[in-house]
Amino acid sequence: MKAITKTSYGGPEILQLEEVEKPSVGDNQVLVKVYANSANPADWHTLRGDPFFARFATGLLKPKDKILGADFSGVVEETGKNVKHFQPGDRVFGEYLKGGAFAEYLSINEEHCGKMPANSGFEEMASVPIAGLTAIQGVVTHGKLKAGESVLINGASGGVGHFAIQIAKAYGGVVTGVCSSRNAGFVRELGADHVLAYDKTNIHEHHGKYDLVIDTHGNLFHADFKRMGHRGVLIGFTTMGHMIRLLLRSLFSQFPLTQFTAQAKRQDLQTLASLIENGSLRVNVEKTYSYADIPQAITYIEKMHTRGKVAMVWDH
Repeated sequence: MKAITKTSYGGPEILQLEEVEKPSVGDNQVLVKVYANSANPADWHTLRGDPFFARFATGLLKPKDKILGADFSGVVEETGKNVKHFQPGDRVFGEYLKGGAFAEYLSINEEHCGKMPANSGFEEMASVPIAGLTAIQGVVTHGKLKAGESVLINGASGGVGHFAIQIAKAYGGVVTGVCSSRNAGFVRELGADHVLAYDKTNIHEHHGKYDLVIDTHGNLFHADFKRMGHRGVLIGFTTMGHMIRLLLRSLFSQFPLTQFTAQAKRQDLQTLASLIENGSLRVNVEKTYSYADIPQAITYIEKMHTRGKVAMVWDH
């Protein structure tokens, strides 16, 4: 099968398209014929081996796992003997942060998959997993948003942010989105009640007060969370140093600030699928690339100006 591979750390230019062995399926796994992927910051962080301490898990001098990629959608071709929730022919979507998804086939634990809504497309659903899971766990699981509460979402037009706005609205929140003036109309269309353009309003001097502050971009300081929110959730980070300083500061503060990495949970994936099916959540795919152009897709998202998501499709 074809796959996008890496044998060293570096930029997208080191990626190769090559023939590799088709994976076998384990007892608790499904073998998925991959139809589409999406690109995430996790992909370029993994590709570059950044932050450096992550290499203790991914390979110190060179990557342990050859095939890149986390998000996927496709069709189940085979199931392991212990699989309970899927059968051959099911259309599925999911993610695996350890990689392996940028390939024609992927073997993955069934708990990392969800069933696609009937009328959804592969390109659309491949764009959901990491960003959607991060958004729903940030808003609901860790943010504990309740109906009627106000929430500020920093980085509202990006992959995670554009999902977070819609999920917060679906759960009854009053949403203020922070984005550029260029994306203000897009953020309003997603359902934001209010929009702050960071090129017109200095978010570090904003004195609005919110029940929950969610930072998907990663440029807020501890003082910003404390000034604007009753509680906060940190998702993204612009630099590792910034995040470490913020988390160290929070150790000596009573302000409730949560930082987390999204976990692949079948139930959360099914909740996202239900929100898409009932029209509460839509996926904005800004650009689509061929599988052969996955390096260009990663180059594009690494600039961190994506409106929604970037997808890549396989020829079948």
